[in-house]
Amino acid sequence: MSNAWTDSITGARMQVDRQFEDRVRNSEFSNQQWGLIMTAVEFSIDSPETPSEARLVAETGKVEQIIPELENIPSGMGAQPGGGSRSSGDGLLDRVRGLFSGSDDGVDQEKLDAATELTGEYAGELQRFLEEQGRWETVCERAASE
Repeated sequence: MSNAWTDSITGARMQVDRQFEDRVRNSEFSNQQWGLIMTAVEFSIDSPETPSEARLVAETGKVEQIIPELENIPSGMGAQPGGGSRSSGDGLLDRVRGLFSGSDDGVDQEKLDAATELTGEYAGELQRFLEEQGRWETVCERAASE
């Protein structure tokens, strides 16, 4: 689902992504893992009718579904670009099915908490950037009208 206000901040997100690289680098997640986490995050604005009180929120309800997949992505400074060979015979479709099958694989609560905290920090950085650029009120107006 595409929203006009989220579409309007695409360029800002790209800039904040670059600014946030150091924070990701110093986290427990690789860039690839962070990218996967962000595919499961949606943004909303609490109280967009009042921009001075409004807050950009990272909705992380779907992040739990991808936490098990993070183990299949190389992590750390030594991670090879593009992955590398896997000894497992699981194909991509099998891994994707596993994400949504509701298997009993336990979710690593520490990773989920770290991902939730980092996405919250990202949302705060994105809101600050929009405020500094003088775009926050316009974004809030668009969000309030949807």
